[in-house]
Amino acid sequence: MKPAPFEYFSPTTVDEALAHLAEYGYEAKVLAGGQSLIPMMNFRLARPSVIIDINKIKDLFFIRKNQVQGGLHIGAMARHGLVERDPLVAELAPLIFEAMPHIATIQVRTRGTFGGSIAHADPSAELAAVSVALDGSFLLRNQRGERWVPAQDFFVGLFTSVLEADELLIEAKFPPLSGRTGCALLEVARRTHDFALVGVAAVVTLNEDGRCQRARLVFFSVGDGPVAARQAVQMLENEDLTPESMRAAAETAARLDIDPGSDIHASAEYRRHLARSLSYRALEKAYNRARGDGR
Repeated sequence: MKPAPFEYFSPTTVDEALAHLAEYGYEAKVLAGGQSLIPMMNFRLARPSVIIDINKIKDLFFIRKNQVQGGLHIGAMARHGLVERDPLVAELAPLIFEAMPHIATIQVRTRGTFGGSIAHADPSAELAAVSVALDGSFLLRNQRGERWVPAQDFFVGLFTSVLEADELLIEAKFPPLSGRTGCALLEVARRTHDFALVGVAAVVTLNEDGRCQRARLVFFSVGDGPVAARQAVQMLENEDLTPESMRAAAETAARLDIDPGSDIHASAEYRRHLARSLSYRALEKAYNRARGDGR
C-alpha cells in the first residue's frame, strides 16, 4: 500500500511549524520519527492532507538537567536511541533508562522519538506509563501561547490526548527523585520486541524509618491509556513493605484498579494474572533498590 496524496512542509523552527499547524489544523499530521504514522498512512488508516516534518527543528533535539530545580528535560525530537544511551537519563530518571530497551527494536529506536511516542498516546507504550509514574509533565505550544500539562492528565483515551490540533509537543520534564527512591519496570510480551500483553512501572520512596512514604504503580496494555493503581498504593503508604503487604497490594491492583479486555493475544483473566505477578515483582524490585543506593 501507498499513502494517499498529501502536501509536505519541512519547517526549521518551532514558530514555522506552529504557523502550519494554525493554518491546517486537523488536516495536518506532525512527522517526527514516523514509526507509527508512516505505517498507518501506508495502510490508509490515516489520511492527512498535510504532513509537517519537524526533523529539521534542531531546538527540539536535547536532553538536559534542570540546573535550578534538578530533574530532567527531554526534547520532543530526542531519538529513543539517544535517550537509551544518555548518562543523564541513567542518573536522573533511571526508570526511563530501564524502559528504553523494551521499546520495539533497535532499528525503531534509532528513528523513533520521545515526543512522538508520547503524542501518539498508544496504551501499550512504555513511555506513557513511565511518564505518569514519574510525575512528568509536557510542554505544549501553539501560536497563542504555551501550557504545561501533567502526564496523568495528558492521556485521555485510546490514542487520544489533550493535545490540540494547532499545538506542538515541545518537551517533557521530570522532577528530581527524592532520596531512598527505587524504580522498576517489568512487562510480558509474546515475543521479544512485541507490544506488551501487560506491563507495569513502579516507584517506591521510603521514609527515614524504612517505611513506604509514597508509591506509584502504573500499568500499560490494560486499558485505553496508562492506568494508575491508586487503591493498591494507598494500602502501602506509611506501612512496612513486607512480602505480604506487597502481595496484597498486587492483588488489589489486579482485581480492582484495572479492567483489562480480552483479544486474540490474551484473555482478560490472563492479563489480571500477569498484572498481579508483575506488580508484586516490580514493587519488590523498586523497594530493594530504594533500600540500596536510592536508584
